Amino acid sequence: MRKPDKPILSRDPWQQLKRFTRARIALGRAGSSLPTKELLDFTLSHAMARDAVHLALNVTALARELEEQRFSIQLVHSKAPDRMSYLLRPDYGRQLNEQSRRQLQAIKPVIPSGAVNLVIVVGDGLSSLAIERHAKPLLIEIKKNIPEQWKLGPVVIASQARVALADEIGELLAADIVAILIGERPGLRSPDSLSIYMTYAPKVGCSDADRNCISNICSEGLSYDTAAKKLLWLAKEAIRRKLSGVALKDEGSLQEIAVIDQHRKLL
Repeated sequence: MRKPDKPILSRDPWQQLKRFTRARIALGRAGSSLPTKELLDFTLSHAMARDAVHLALNVTALARELEEQRFSIQLVHSKAPDRMSYLLRPDYGRQLNEQSRRQLQAIKPVIPSGAVNLVIVVGDGLSSLAIERHAKPLLIEIKKNIPEQWKLGPVVIASQARVALADEIGELLAADIVAILIGERPGLRSPDSLSIYMTYAPKVGCSDADRNCISNICSEGLSYDTAAKKLLWLAKEAIRRKLSGVALKDEGSLQEIAVIDQHRKLL
């Protein structure tokens, strides 16, 4: 009697764990290689990640959408004139070009020093796709939760921007806090992940240790509501304690758990 043919595809014994994560695990194999489907999926993800890096942000469309939500908008550009310069010279992405610097200096006189509590910068970063998908709904959540007595500065949309560009913008606008919403380096599972970096008393020369980061804001990650509340909790504490970065820990979630536990004890 003829034995049945051995299956071409070999299933991974821990394939059941795939339902807990979007990471590429338990792919199986065909002979000594990957199954064709998994190989094609990987190639597609890689292509999407590359596209996200090179896709230009439609600044005009984003500005129009935010103005419809009653945000005041300023458009600026880093010292990197184009995408290739941005990728090859990271230092250019951390500095405003001369025209943008003069533009922000010109509006500073109408903003008394210290009167602006929060300036938000929207930077394309390494994924304009992340900004295109998430910046507007996230800004709406931030605006909805911001303290009434706070003064929100203009939303500054920055092209060819790196994180540290926000420090110069915050310093020029004399903001207590600057927060930059920026597209992160695309991963093979998340070409549209957005992060927020927040700095108290921003000025040129701040280091990464001076910033707090809220990361992985996307459809499969942190929600807009949660990200907005984390940012505002950190911003309030930064102003109260006059510091940010490694000296300021995100204890907001621990406080929420303590309040919930206290409430349960009262029931």
